[in-house]
Amino acid sequence: MSTPAQRLAELGITLPEVAVPVAAYVPAVRSGSHVYTSGQLPFVNGELAATGKVGAEVSAEDAKAYARTCALNALAAVHALAGVDAITRIVKVVGFVASAPGFGGQPGVINGASELFGEVFEQAGTHARSAVGVAELPLGAPVEVELIAEVG
Repeated sequence: MSTPAQRLAELGITLPEVAVPVAAYVPAVRSGSHVYTSGQLPFVNGELAATGKVGAEVSAEDAKAYARTCALNALAAVHALAGVDAITRIVKVVGFVASAPGFGGQPGVINGASELFGEVFEQAGTHARSAVGVAELPLGAPVEVELIAEVG
């Protein structure tokens, strides 16, 4: 059985640098056997990958890819505190989707994060989840993901 770091390598995925907070918070906090991440935006190399509302300026398909980027940023934050191989379970994912009026595909968008966790952690990547439509997200981002991970 391969480790999460080995699975990331097999998938051709390199964890990004931890995204710099855009306000007064830290990227992640460890409490006991859990790491809680702050909401992660789809930053790529320090730049926001997209702005706009899903179902208007941003397609659901593109937003799903951005949710995957957010999930990678969340994993990077956990890795910085505990190491990705210390993750024993993905406990909960909360996803926020900046939604155009009438857009109801939030679960499909947040599948971008959930599917990544399944690919990397297999059964230990199955998790509880919320996928919430919101009017606005920080910096005009289309999607934001936060994570609770159990670590050993």
